[in-house]
Amino acid sequence: MSTQPIREIETFENPNPERDYTIRISIPEFTCLCPRTGQPDFATLELEYVPDQLCVELKSLKLYIWSFRDEGTFHETATNEILSDLVIATEPRFMRLAAIFNARGGIYTTIVTEHRNSNWRIPEKVELP
Repeated sequence: MSTQPIREIETFENPNPERDYTIRISIPEFTCLCPRTGQPDFATLELEYVPDQLCVELKSLKLYIWSFRDEGTFHETATNEILSDLVIATEPRFMRLAAIFNARGGIYTTIVTEHRNSNWRIPEKVELP
């Protein structure tokens, strides 16, 4: 069992690459440090993606997220860096990351960033009677 954070994201083969489906992952314990004050910032990360050939392995994702705990970084930087690293690792059809930060000084911050493969088309939503 790993006792250290890592910056490597492991993947596994998508068991159903022929189908568009959405994977949603909620990470309620994200922490980093404010680069100005050194105080901790807390957030819930909401990741959703449509995989192509690869899916993110959850234990490695947990260890990767842990690696931000002692890092001084702006909310915008951390959110975009995490999305970029996940896109590089998995090459998804679509991926969106929302970082919902807890209040600091009476201000809530939410950062939403996304990636869309240029060859992927959003399927039409089916409305059943």
